[in-house]
Amino acid sequence: MTLCHGPKEACGVFGVFGHDDAAKLTYFGLYALQHRGQESAGIVTSTGRSVDEHKGMGLVHEVFNESVLNGLHGRLAVGHVRYSTTGLSVAKNVQPFVVSHAGKTLAIGHNGNLTNARRLRRDLERKGSIFQTTMDSEIIVHLLARNLAGGIEEALVKAVTQIEGAYSCVLMTQDRLVAFRDPNGFRPLCLGMLDGAYVVASETCALDLVDAQYLRDVAPGEILMIGEGGLKSINPFPEHKPTLCIFEYIYFARPDSNIFGHNVYAIRKRLGMKLAREYPLEADFAMPFPDSGNYAAIGFCHESGIPLEMGVIRNHYVGRTFIEPVQSMRDFGVKIKLNPVREILNQKRVVIVEDSIIRGTTSKMRIKTLREAGAKEVHMVVSCPPHRYPCFYGIDFPTKGELIACQHSVEEVRNFIGLDSLCYLSLPGMLEATGIQQDGFCLACFDGKYPIQPGEDISKACLEY
Repeated sequence: MTLCHGPKEACGVFGVFGHDDAAKLTYFGLYALQHRGQESAGIVTSTGRSVDEHKGMGLVHEVFNESVLNGLHGRLAVGHVRYSTTGLSVAKNVQPFVVSHAGKTLAIGHNGNLTNARRLRRDLERKGSIFQTTMDSEIIVHLLARNLAGGIEEALVKAVTQIEGAYSCVLMTQDRLVAFRDPNGFRPLCLGMLDGAYVVASETCALDLVDAQYLRDVAPGEILMIGEGGLKSINPFPEHKPTLCIFEYIYFARPDSNIFGHNVYAIRKRLGMKLAREYPLEADFAMPFPDSGNYAAIGFCHESGIPLEMGVIRNHYVGRTFIEPVQSMRDFGVKIKLNPVREILNQKRVVIVEDSIIRGTTSKMRIKTLREAGAKEVHMVVSCPPHRYPCFYGIDFPTKGELIACQHSVEEVRNFIGLDSLCYLSLPGMLEATGIQQDGFCLACFDGKYPIQPGEDISKACLEY
């Protein structure tokens, strides 16, 4: 049985131009973005004449140390933390992806997922391209390489007009930093400044950690060239209505980040308040499972008047264990991270505030643990509608066959998890709670209306039951 607690993270990107401590700033930027990917991390730097790189599997602090960072020279750097949505989780797929072509070195870090990746890869291979990895990010580099004779700007314009899907990228040449984002703007990307240097990051929390001042978001469809002459903005796309990923607000982004121009914490709190208005319940207290539903729970309790308690305690020092638990240690995979407070739960009516239910298996085990701890009633409210469709834009939602809400009614999900009641926030309620123009979001994981149709070879595999 899977112990997946929810959808896997998207990736995180970070870049610096013009700072003497570019490598160390990038390290701390990636540290702030660790929630977006825990499989691997990498940093590439340039002095303008030479390029250094260090990449590895694991968390940022596991991949880098002081000695490694001191060996990454230059005032220009790009970095990446990865969760694989396209491409295997192996060392050769660790980003930033670096290539040398015709005397030029390029390094790219990509957050997102190209929906036409397979077709483009087949076409490139027919024309002689040899791929080193299974990442869709490498496709962008091959497209760039085919047009570099006309300069990096022309090559980028030609490349981005061929790719489809979600991409928020940092690209490093030997003397320039480039940030570019798909015209739908699925994934966040922002620009900041520190001591005269420019900083690019997936989220503003990374700017905060390195004391960079937020300037603005990289606009959907924008190519932002950063060099000694300052900034140059290019937009090769016709006017396009953005479709921002609403799940960044619900789950992925850090609550202290401002993304798409709005604060994540505030929106999650409003989602909880809206839940309380849509589903008034009677209970002794409400609680989240740390940390997924924390901020929606604050809003739910604020609006409902139900007290907020922490009925389970999270172990913040959990790492991988290679020792199998003994047979008597039941539900080990759940309790190693979260342990119930029996004195609080015993004979109480409890409302769980959750941000999402994907497969339902983890929720089932957690609710079983609460009942064993003495909870008399267990209700659950979820701060988004049911997930019924897979995501093709950089979030690892599984196939339709694995999404519990796709196959089962709300009542069947409630029964499977073992709840006394289950309530999802309505789609209109979710949109209203954001306080943002309601037609500017991608809602495909809820309603199946994809802003960009995935390639046929992808959709057949993911939409099957």
